[in-house]
Formats: sequence, structure tokens, C-alpha cells
Amino acid sequence: SCARQEDFDTVAQWGKRHPNVATVLVTSELTTQLLHRALRVGIKDVISAPIDQQQLIDTVDRIAEDLPSSDSLVGYTPGIEPVDDDSGELGRVIAVFSTKGGSGKSVTASNVAAALARRSKKPVVLIDGHLQFGDIAVMLKLHPESTVADAIGQIDVLDADMLNNMMAVHEQTGLRVLAAPVEPTFADQITGQQMARLIEIVRTFAGHVIVDLPAIFNDVVLNVLEASDQMLLVAGLDIPNIKNVKIGLATLALLNIPNENIHLVLNRSDSKVKLDLAEVERTLGVTATAHVPSDIVVPISVNKGSPVVLSAPKSGVARAFEQLASTFLEGDVAAEPVSNGGFRKFFG
Repeated sequence: SCARQEDFDTVAQWGKRHPNVATVLVTSELTTQLLHRALRVGIKDVISAPIDQQQLIDTVDRIAEDLPSSDSLVGYTPGIEPVDDDSGELGRVIAVFSTKGGSGKSVTASNVAAALARRSKKPVVLIDGHLQFGDIAVMLKLHPESTVADAIGQIDVLDADMLNNMMAVHEQTGLRVLAAPVEPTFADQITGQQMARLIEIVRTFAGHVIVDLPAIFNDVVLNVLEASDQMLLVAGLDIPNIKNVKIGLATLALLNIPNENIHLVLNRSDSKVKLDLAEVERTLGVTATAHVPSDIVVPISVNKGSPVVLSAPKSGVARAFEQLASTFLEGDVAAEPVSNGGFRKFFG
């Protein structure tokens, strides 16, 4: 058993320098505290001694399958450091919501998050709050080892370092992602209070926390909306969408969410549907913060698993998302967008 703190520190440093090497802890006294410390430093599994040979072989084989190959690490720059932000300033939480499915909510969430991650000095985290059928990991071409369900499963002992280690990293932007559960049934086991607590932990080290929500008012969604500082309300430019947005705004008013915290995003705003944008805004009583045009680059980017702000940066869609992201920066901006091929250094 390597229960001394200096040994855990060594394991943590080794993991940063050698991301294609995994560590397994073998101990004769397995406790919750020891397991907690092991997970914090990136140890992949903990086995009780005396060792069962077949268990050890199975554990090593399972972990080896998930390790990155040497070829995939070309250009890798170590930089996922332990959380070290003692400023006391909490990150801004931005909920991305829609009152109707198919409005482009997840596309908006992933593109705004990617744009923020490239330009913000502090970490940017994207949480897939669509707990039954979340698509964020697919849309960013990620293969996360942990999900929201894993984090919630340890919510009583969860801290910033543990949560940081659970997140997948989008290499092109440095965006941190906590993906939706792999099984839809896990959604029934997650409460709104647990999600609010999860967000509370994330915002202690992230500059921005974007939460992609399903198009429904349930316990989880209501708790996330109440925990958010700002909200992106995404709507397509058609009568059913506008009608649902009108009803949704009335519901949000009952939750005491002020209109000034709601940013209306009109998606496919140049569609030939014979709806006047100014008239739509007057009907809703909200001026749109962003007009995202219709463009073939959007479905292409989704199929490629690359946000439009990366795959088609000169398109009108990308410019709209970049401008939308700019409204949340307020001085916390890097000199240039981060576009290297390795992980962005967040901490330290």
C-alpha cells in the first residue's frame, strides 16, 4: 500500500508526464478515505491484498484498453494540473435551454463553450445535462471514461480535484467536458439538488460553466436554471417554436429569473419562413442576443464531431457563436484564441 502523501504526489506527477501509463494501487487496508485519495491523483483502480492473480490480470487488461497509444499522444503537452485557484471568485454558470426539441440547443452549447474555452484565461467546463439522451460527447468526438452519473455517485465526497480528473478534454480547444450518462435509466437516479451541488463544485475552479439542458421543465432542469447566472434560450424561427418560447418565458418569470439574464438565440434566423424578426421579438418581449443563420456547415460539423467555430470559422454561423461567446467574457480574455493541438494548460 502506498498510503503516504509523498507517494500519492509522485503518482500524480508520473501520470502527468506519462499519460500512456496507468497506476493500480494494491493495499491490505482499503478504506473510503484511501480510495478517495487514490482517485484524486488519477490511480485507475484499487485492489485488495492478498492479490487474486486473475483479478489483477483482468484489471490490467481492462485499463490497458482505455490507455492512449503513443501515436495518439504526438503533440501532447502535459497540462491537466491539480486545481489551484484560491481567488475565491466563482465561475459564471450559463444554462442552455429550449422549450422545443430540435431547435439547435446542443449545437449552440458546444460552439459557445468551445469559443469561450479558446479565449478565456480560466478553465471552461461543459456539462451535458441532457441526462437521458445527451449528445455532447458525440458532437465533440470524445470518448469519456466518466460521466455525470459517476460524479453524482460520489457527490458526498466529491471535490474540485476529483471532478477535474473525471472530465474529458477537447484537445483542440482545451474545453473540459462532463458527458451525459451512457444509460438513459441513470437519469432517474439523479436529483436536481445533486446537479446543483455538482455545478457548485465546478464553478469553484472554472471561469465559465455551460450546462446543456433538455427541452423540458423537470426537477433537474429547474434546479440548474435556478443555480445559473445567465441563460441562453434557443428557438427556431417557426410558429410552434415561438409559441413554446412565449410559454417558457412565462414559466421562467414564475421562477423569478429576470429577463435581463435571458439571452434569446434565434436559430436559422434567415430561413425563408415569412416571419419578421422584429415582430417575433415584440411578441416575445425579448430582444434576441444572437441571430444564427441557416447553413449546411452545421450538420457537416455535427457529423464530423467538430464545432463550427473550428471546422468553418469564417462562416456566418461561427461568427454568430463567437460574438455570442464574447458577451460572457468581460475582460477575462486570452490574448489570442487557443488553437494548438495539445491540451491547454489550465492551472498553475
